[in-house]
Amino acid sequence: MSKKNTLMIVAIALLILVSAIGAAAGDLEAELAQVRAATARFHNVNAALAAGHHLVPGIDYCWEEPGVGGMGYHYVNTSELDTHVDALHPETMVYAPGPNGQLQLGAVEYVVPAPAWDAEGHEDLPSVLGQRFHYSAKTDKYILHAWIWRHNPAGMFEDWNPNVSCP
Repeated sequence: MSKKNTLMIVAIALLILVSAIGAAAGDLEAELAQVRAATARFHNVNAALAAGHHLVPGIDYCWEEPGVGGMGYHYVNTSELDTHVDALHPETMVYAPGPNGQLQLGAVEYVVPAPAWDAEGHEDLPSVLGQRFHYSAKTDKYILHAWIWRHNPAGMFEDWNPNVSCP
């Protein structure tokens, strides 16, 4: 095979790869837009309360990790805590403190109780939006944050946001 043919094949393969990556990124953006549409009403914390999202004793404080960042307050819909994962129905709304102390919706969090998931015999971690959950020893749950309402320079799916701090 000539060098020119080899370069042509490599170029075509790269174009296919770039196209596939672009399509995957487009799919994620479309899914994120749907999650934003499904959770937009929860910018008003009273709407979250009315929908069953509440502060849960024991985790009802503003979460912050010195030197890493914060998360804020977690309003959890405990009736949704099961092994079913639905991108459009995150179990938790995460509110960061605003400049005047008001709560601002920053992220959604997907939560699956680890004992229940493990008891069902799953061979892999739960996933949503193309992301795998990770285990939180503090809560004994598999979790995934998605910072869809507030930029997180550490990454959209990271737990801690360096731009969030607690009072």
